[in-house]
Amino acid sequence: MNTKDRIHHRLERSRAPSVKNWDRRPRADQELGESATVDCGWGRLLFGQTFTDPMVLAAALQDERPGKRDVALYLSDPHVVLSYAPQDLFLDPSHTFRLWLERYQSCQRRPKGFQIRLLNSRSDAEAIQRLYIARGMVPPGADFIWGNRTSKVLTYWVAEDDQDGSLLGVVTGVDHAAAFEDPENGASLWALSVDGQAPYPGIGEALVRQVIEYFLARGRSFLDLSVIHDNANAIRLYQKLGFERIPAFALKNKNAFNEPLFMGRQPEGDLNPYASIIVNEARRRGIGIEVIDASAGYFALVLGGRRIVCRESLSELTSAVAMSRCDDKAVTHRLLRHAGLRVPEQARFEALDQAEAFLSRLGSLVVKPARGEQGAGISVDVRDAETLEQAITAAKGVCETVILEEYVEGDDLRIVVIDSQVVAAAIRRPAQIVGTGQHSIRDLIQAQSRRRRSATGGESAIPMDSETERCVTQSGYDLDDLLPEGEFLQVRKTANLHTGGTIHDVTEELHPRLAEAAIAAARAIDIPVTGLDMIVPSVGGTDYVIIEANERPGLANHEPQPTAERFVDLLFPQTAAREDET
Repeated sequence: MNTKDRIHHRLERSRAPSVKNWDRRPRADQELGESATVDCGWGRLLFGQTFTDPMVLAAALQDERPGKRDVALYLSDPHVVLSYAPQDLFLDPSHTFRLWLERYQSCQRRPKGFQIRLLNSRSDAEAIQRLYIARGMVPPGADFIWGNRTSKVLTYWVAEDDQDGSLLGVVTGVDHAAAFEDPENGASLWALSVDGQAPYPGIGEALVRQVIEYFLARGRSFLDLSVIHDNANAIRLYQKLGFERIPAFALKNKNAFNEPLFMGRQPEGDLNPYASIIVNEARRRGIGIEVIDASAGYFALVLGGRRIVCRESLSELTSAVAMSRCDDKAVTHRLLRHAGLRVPEQARFEALDQAEAFLSRLGSLVVKPARGEQGAGISVDVRDAETLEQAITAAKGVCETVILEEYVEGDDLRIVVIDSQVVAAAIRRPAQIVGTGQHSIRDLIQAQSRRRRSATGGESAIPMDSETERCVTQSGYDLDDLLPEGEFLQVRKTANLHTGGTIHDVTEELHPRLAEAAIAAARAIDIPVTGLDMIVPSVGGTDYVIIEANERPGLANHEPQPTAERFVDLLFPQTAAREDET
């Protein structure tokens, strides 16, 4: 009998029911030492201290279900377990932290703008699922979450926005005593996720405190958590709350999701999120990757005899003619108008008196460079001659040709079209801050920018420039004024992600007429991948104006929609067929 056969033979003799059976609900083992596990939906927790045979633990880990991410924790001899399956397992580069609950220092300050509560509806479970997907985590599944709402082992808390009832964060608590009658009387915290676009500070801390106080009230002795070794922000938070490192180690399986943890830094590690989402999808399908210029987002995808160079979502399938049509906003405007699509009134800047006459007739303008991206040089809702002159100067700093455009009120809608199909739609909202009554507007902007940079890999921040100052002044404030507690202040007019804006998925709510208009616009430009920017009164209505087409839309901004999947389908359709078969 070879080593692998011996492992599985011993596993069949020794494994507990909770390992052997795939119940949807966590089950408590009857005795300590019976290989205790808890199914968390995203994968299983295997409590290493309850496995008396390291060979059995190695085999149990290898029984991981497809698409899941099992974790074996509290291993006293991880090197021994690893020796039984070195080709399949790896030592997780995470730290384990523990808070002895008797030492916990409570905080009298209550959250502002949101509340922490228990999961209480099916819609909560679906929102939790979206939160996990948007943060790149393995989702448990809405059915699993909702099915475990009354579990004694798993407990879910969410952070709810007081303003609109949306969920801003989630965390799971696991009760070890309920799971396997833990003689140490412990508990652990897992799957903490906070919406990267949440406007309020302190959501993660409030969720962690809720878990702590819940298990303190239940009489548990400690609360443990595992955090990747280089997550400095999270580690600072946990240490602030009194958590301390303990010498507990974890093993995981070598799977596609865990690959960055055991493969080391790869050449594509320097790619930005917009390129990385495509590269990761390509790797998942077995497509080769060549990084050409990481800082600029250039890479090549190779399969068989086919090699396609991309710059993020711009590929060789987009012609130079189509790209030039998108690049020049005036050309885009004319093409769409000739195709019978609705566009705002527009004029090219020629002289200041001509611009002032255009402003006088329309009342409010958007001033933007004819060429440019990421919101650079754009001024929105320009209403007076002095601001108009400043806006023209700002636009000329990006491109000598300046466009004057009718300002249309409504929601800023981005629709991503790939291969003549709408793949995603999202409302983009301008950057805003929330007052604390204690901090200046300048400080609040800087704090919000730090959160946005952290959540987007450095891609989003609110510029401290004349446009931000103009928007603040237009609202009746100065940058050094204190913003009253709970008051929202919009500090940019453009909703571009790169200038601190946020993006909110509305794909399921999109009216078919808006989808048809987006597809017609992509065909008019003759481009295979584009992001159409519209202003709409409502995503559920039929009214719109198209203000721009982007030849390189940021696909990473639209999760959980399958933007990267459809992009790779376009480039390598044979891999899409193989995916369907599996």
